[in-house]
Amino acid sequence: MRHRFVIADVFTDRPFAGNQLAVFPRAEGIPEAAMQPIAREFNFAETTFVLPPRDARHAARVRIFTPRAELPFAGHPTIGTAAVLIHQGLRQKSFVLEEGIGPVPVEATPDGLVYLTSEKPVEVPEVKPVLRGIEFDEAWFASAGVPFCFVRLKDKAAVDRAAWLPELANAWSSNLYVFCGGKDLYVRMFAPAFGIEEDPATGSGAVALAGVLAAREPRDGSFSWTIDQGVAMGRPSRIEATAEKHDGRVVRIRVGGATRIVAEGEMDVPTSPP
Repeated sequence: MRHRFVIADVFTDRPFAGNQLAVFPRAEGIPEAAMQPIAREFNFAETTFVLPPRDARHAARVRIFTPRAELPFAGHPTIGTAAVLIHQGLRQKSFVLEEGIGPVPVEATPDGLVYLTSEKPVEVPEVKPVLRGIEFDEAWFASAGVPFCFVRLKDKAAVDRAAWLPELANAWSSNLYVFCGGKDLYVRMFAPAFGIEEDPATGSGAVALAGVLAAREPRDGSFSWTIDQGVAMGRPSRIEATAEKHDGRVVRIRVGGATRIVAEGEMDVPTSPP
């Protein structure tokens, strides 16, 4: 059977930058066993399949695959899938997508940016990363659906992966999210266990990072960050993240940015994939 797909560049306002995403907007007829092979065929950081929702109040159910595994949640696939559905006139400006972690609200702004909202607590385990080889300011594990090891460095020149990836192989998370900066952050993320040598833009990491940084603020209020990622890969991305904190608790995190639609096509999907 032939199924239409859309390729989008997410977290960028120009083509051939940002994080690539393949979206199958009407994936009802695609066999479940074909989804992982299709994701390997595209070999993007993620590929999404849009299915009818289980709850009629929601717009759609979205399954997210890296080249090696299915994810319960990811930021750039959520943002990009929502942008594709809006672009094709399949959905309005504000709706809810069902993902592995549960309902995820998304909203498009008048200037065309798409944001996801998370009100779930960010998981921060008590276990701490054990890292050697290069000096760093601080490191911790956290997850907003996908776990990461966050490492803060002093400057951009030190933002690299080589010293730590082997040590994280059996850790709480082997996904390495390295960053520096204050309100303007520079990021690189490496997740070879998922088949992602380096990610141009990591929305789920931005959600977890914003949650942790806001929780550490000594006061209540609204906080915001701009995240530049993918620069070293030649696919510059920009992520906008905000967090709201009330009574000492982070109650809402929003992450979003621009998306450019760059291609559409069809794929022959066998009814009995190997």
